[in-house]
Amino acid sequence: MQVRWFGHSFFLVEAGSLKILVDPWATHPLSPTTVEEVAGLRPNYILVTHDHLDHLGESVEISKRTGAPIVGTFELSLEVAEKGVPEAQTVGMNIGGTVKLGDGVEVYMTPALHTANRGAPTGFVISTPEGSIYHAGDTGVFGDMELIGRMFDLDLALLPIGGFYTMGPREAAWAVQLLRAKSVVPMHYNTFPVIKQDPEDFKSRVEAVSSSKVYVMRPGESLRLK
Repeated sequence: MQVRWFGHSFFLVEAGSLKILVDPWATHPLSPTTVEEVAGLRPNYILVTHDHLDHLGESVEISKRTGAPIVGTFELSLEVAEKGVPEAQTVGMNIGGTVKLGDGVEVYMTPALHTANRGAPTGFVISTPEGSIYHAGDTGVFGDMELIGRMFDLDLALLPIGGFYTMGPREAAWAVQLLRAKSVVPMHYNTFPVIKQDPEDFKSRVEAVSSSKVYVMRPGESLRLK
């Protein structure tokens, strides 16, 4: 199982034969890629945590180009259909639900403490035969993160640390303690001035209170989970 970070909250998860994009915003200021390059990866699915511009990103365009279904809340599925994505290429689920993608890969939708234009903000647990990855979406820390960690025995948690719109390094370190994920990657920081953070500050906070391994990635880098 491998994850590649394209900056902000945009990841590619490769599990088995599946390529799964999460929150594909390829045109942000720190992006190492283009929409054309992302479409060329031929993703099988696109997961969208909520419909703010920096998370919906270029999902609609990529879906139209590749035929990859967009997975999100029911309301988000209606929204992308209105933008021209064929209804057959939308998967409108909801919080607490699970969707099977194939190859033993399942996606569980979690709550997130944030806002959205339509529907609700969410996160995802991508459960695979090789392990489980939690993409928290945009959120503050909340107590049920402990339940998410207990339910899925997380191998990797992708957590926002930018502050202002989401939790910052201090709160995200508390989230790590609740989730008890084996590994953690910080996201949603330094894309613009208001969310400027030092990821090494987050790493040191986590290491002081947890045995979780923190990987500070650069946009474009990949991480293979064993």
